[in-house]
Amino acid sequence: MSLQATTRPPAQRQARAVRLGPRSVAALALVSAVGVAGFGWPFLAPPSSRLSAHAQDAPWLFAGVLVLLVAVVAAAISESGLGPKAVAMLGVLAATGAALRPIGAGTAGIEPMFFLMVLSGRVLGPGFGFVLGSVTMFASALLTGGVGPWLPFQMLAMGWFAMGAGLLPGPDRLRGRAELAMLAGYGFLAAFAYGTVMNMAGWPFMSALASNVAFDPQAPVAANLARFVAYCLATSLGWDLGRAVVTVVLTLTLGPAVLRALRRATRRAAFETPVTFEAPRQ
Repeated sequence: MSLQATTRPPAQRQARAVRLGPRSVAALALVSAVGVAGFGWPFLAPPSSRLSAHAQDAPWLFAGVLVLLVAVVAAAISESGLGPKAVAMLGVLAATGAALRPIGAGTAGIEPMFFLMVLSGRVLGPGFGFVLGSVTMFASALLTGGVGPWLPFQMLAMGWFAMGAGLLPGPDRLRGRAELAMLAGYGFLAAFAYGTVMNMAGWPFMSALASNVAFDPQAPVAANLARFVAYCLATSLGWDLGRAVVTVVLTLTLGPAVLRALRRATRRAAFETPVTFEAPRQ
């Protein structure tokens, strides 16, 4: 009896709705650097700086800058190949995410839109994920009336959240339970990270006279860091935990079906196949 060697077929490269070019990567790096400064300036600016002297105005300044930069990044990514098919899928997923967000609003962090952002970023890539996260938060804010100085920070944070899922390893080969476990773990950690950075965006608005956990422009960095940790534990830990648990549960239960649907739609859309037109026959 002879034994025949069996070989697994090579993994097919997963199509991406958007392939990031040098300009798009540079724009993403720029807006991320400004975003880090916008979120973390209370820990970056010394008490003697002019920025600390205008602590109540700084969040408004960064909000105005960020909304412009997010628009620039979206435009740069669009120029790199966001075609009609990708725009249509972007509209469907953003509308779905915006509709999911109000379902659990105000209820222990039950926010089902987060798992959709994770799975969409995983399948469609980091560039598409960033645009999807930003557009979804903008659309949901219009839907729920949540427009305010916090919105640009939410758009950037959700863009990072979905983009990070697209940067996870093994997009072409990793499948099954291992992929679901990785996505669930990422969603759990990223849900806490999202809540933490959004706390950093709203925390400076609090008056130091109102609470001993508020930002104090005159206090040293170590003291403000202790205040911020206490603020997170007191105000958002339960909400972030609820968001993380819901993301994990939905990823593990609905993830296989949603991933298959997204990958099937991506294959049928053939984003990376150039569109050609044939001359009519005479």
